[in-house]
Amino acid sequence: MEKTRIMFVCIHNSARSQMCEAFVRHYAPDRFDVHSSGIEAGKLNPLVVQAMAEIGISMDGQYAKPAKEYIDRKEVFDFVVTVCDESSAERCPMFPGKHTRMHWGFPDPSAIQGTDEEKLAGIRPIRDDIQRKVKEWLSAN
Repeated sequence: MEKTRIMFVCIHNSARSQMCEAFVRHYAPDRFDVHSSGIEAGKLNPLVVQAMAEIGISMDGQYAKPAKEYIDRKEVFDFVVTVCDESSAERCPMFPGKHTRMHWGFPDPSAIQGTDEEKLAGIRPIRDDIQRKVKEWLSAN
């Protein structure tokens, strides 16, 4: 049986889309071929990796990827989910082809100010919201 292909997209592919990818990979690897990308590839946020590790979710092997690479290869997805905050949603790229497009708005972890511990404290509720949304969506699909 062919897996359902899903792409999560945000601005830099450094946090939100990466967390979505990691959660789907963790909870439903048998059902989904999951990817994430960004309008421009940044680098994976180490505090996001740490926050995910706190709840036992590994992000090993994940790295920031530009959406353009997938578009140039004409890759096709069943679902494309933008996870930018509401003010940046219109900047998320359109993927060619026929797919179901969804938008799940989450705050940008890179906008959190303060010490690493303060940033981590701000990332945790975003992580938890993403986890809830992914689990809810997976149970319906």
